Amino acid sequence: MEKSSALLDILGKAASIEALVIGDVMLDRFVYGSTTRISPEAPIPILSITHQSQMLGGAGNVVRNIASLGGKAQLISVVGEDPEGREIEQIFSTQGATTPHLVKSVGRPTTVKTRFIADGQQLLRSDHEATHQLQPQTAGNVLKTFQGAVKNADIIVLSDYAKGVLSDTVLRQVIAYAKEKDIPIIADPKSTDFSRYAGVTLLTPNRKEMIAASGMPCGTNYEVEQAARSILAKAGISAILVTRSEAGMSLITKDEAHHIAAEAQEVFDVSGAGDSVIAALAIAFAAGASLADAARIANLAGGIAVSKSGTAAVTKAEIRQALHSQEIGDMDAKIVNLDEALERVSNWRSRGLKVGFTNGCFDLVHPGHISLMRQARSECDRLIVGLNTDDSIRRLKGEGRPVTNENSRAIVLAGLTDVGLVVPFAEDTPIKLIEAIRPDVLTKGADYTKETVVGADIVEAYGGRVHLANLKEGFSTTGTIARLLAAKKEA
Repeated sequence: MEKSSALLDILGKAASIEALVIGDVMLDRFVYGSTTRISPEAPIPILSITHQSQMLGGAGNVVRNIASLGGKAQLISVVGEDPEGREIEQIFSTQGATTPHLVKSVGRPTTVKTRFIADGQQLLRSDHEATHQLQPQTAGNVLKTFQGAVKNADIIVLSDYAKGVLSDTVLRQVIAYAKEKDIPIIADPKSTDFSRYAGVTLLTPNRKEMIAASGMPCGTNYEVEQAARSILAKAGISAILVTRSEAGMSLITKDEAHHIAAEAQEVFDVSGAGDSVIAALAIAFAAGASLADAARIANLAGGIAVSKSGTAAVTKAEIRQALHSQEIGDMDAKIVNLDEALERVSNWRSRGLKVGFTNGCFDLVHPGHISLMRQARSECDRLIVGLNTDDSIRRLKGEGRPVTNENSRAIVLAGLTDVGLVVPFAEDTPIKLIEAIRPDVLTKGADYTKETVVGADIVEAYGGRVHLANLKEGFSTTGTIARLLAAKKEA
């Protein structure tokens, strides 16, 4: 199943899939701010906090990703009798397509990871947690909950973050039940003893975990295959998918090996990327994909996840976009609607990047347009281009225009290295885009004045600025078309 259309068909079946996730749920907190001075008390930066956010992490992020990919998910985990546990319950109450089964443990704190981020750079992470295995009574409550929740499960996911929920007792009984009922089971391990997961359908260690478990190097494809097969032979596992960061993924079975290249993405934050991978694997495999095709979909999900800020969920629409992009090239990934643009802008701004904006018809792109883009890009870190649709141009310039259709114009603009995103708009002016994106810099050609630039008053009102770019003399789409028509008449 190599073609994108077949993988798209698999994604289309996600709504019929119900996954049961068992593992360590946690609360991921992100504290954002800026640093401009050093503490007089110690040689450390002072973080001036601007805002905070919190979201589900660990196994909670796995179910969040399953839901965003279109599936349904249940979660079995353990939280403490504390405010953080209640906060996790409250977050779940706002999320659709997920059903939590949270076992309470009086003597065990809810796991909380807090990341402190200054100007897009993580300064520090603090962890509040307990890592010992569950007490027998709590483990019994987890297994009792499992017996009630597993009845409708199409696949089981073990999300092990080594916080104690997946104790030896829980692992052994869950895997035995899954094998008896012929339910596929995927495990994301943290223990270096992979025999704990004997009987699972697929194990998904990262490269570091694979090296620790096998005691063998995992630099090349061949080395990964050798290390994985040494584990398969003695751990009772059917297949291993090794995630290898920039080297992609390697799926190893007793008889086959598939090495999948990493998807080229702008890496911002690797937090939770493994959760996105295992969620996509579970959905795809339960929907009927082979392990190899499920791994290809999971590889796309991991590439999307690392390009986002924080513990992020990957959506089915984003994977569809990525699959389409594989067929028509990376340029198309830059062509987005307003909602998609706003998500990219949010990620850029969380990294402290300055966003610029320009717009136009760009019918027959010429050196003057290229110069405008270069100047606009020099004023910002990421440039968004608003592009009039065909209908919009027809209203503005009359019948016969545009000469080049909307899709062709968008592809040409997306191919320019200075352009970060192309956002088509159907209105006569880009005012809606400007109001939503709120660019730091609005660029137009010097044939305008600030008073005649659409949106200039809006941008300057919130503290942005307007930049008038120098024009490259002798280039005009209208002039070019006029000359072509004149030449045609003379001929």
